Amino acid sequence: MATGTSPPFKRPESVLVVIFTTPGEVLVLRRADHAAFWQSVTGSLEWAESDRLATARREVQEETGIAAQTGWRDWGVSHDYEIFPQWRHRYRPGTLRNTEHVFSLELPDRMGVMLHGAEHKEYEWLAWPVAVARVTSPSNRWALEVLGRERGFLPP
Repeated sequence: MATGTSPPFKRPESVLVVIFTTPGEVLVLRRADHAAFWQSVTGSLEWAESDRLATARREVQEETGIAAQTGWRDWGVSHDYEIFPQWRHRYRPGTLRNTEHVFSLELPDRMGVMLHGAEHKEYEWLAWPVAVARVTSPSNRWALEVLGRERGFLPP
């Protein structure tokens, strides 16, 4: 590998960022490469990255155009999960698991979203129970349920 170039495979470590408004709406994104897959912002750490919050901020800005300076929370929680078969080709052969670090971003109100690249086809701001039912990933659903109960948007 030449100096200054990235490995050809993704790092199996990522962030999950639940973006929500103080009044209780959640931003969810529909993937372009899997139309039935709705999610919060996610993204892999680059090989040279060590600051997970910086990765979370970068991914939010890349995927939504939102460049928030305040409202961030590092949950200090990580999940290890099996990588869906349709995305395993992005990782080194034999890589089956990913470690995901959970963050959230609270905004005072919904903001305009600019989807970037070909990763997502559309977005929606949803009421909390609808967002929980919409997301595909179990770890994403868990984060929405925990935060929704904590904030009073879901029953205990």
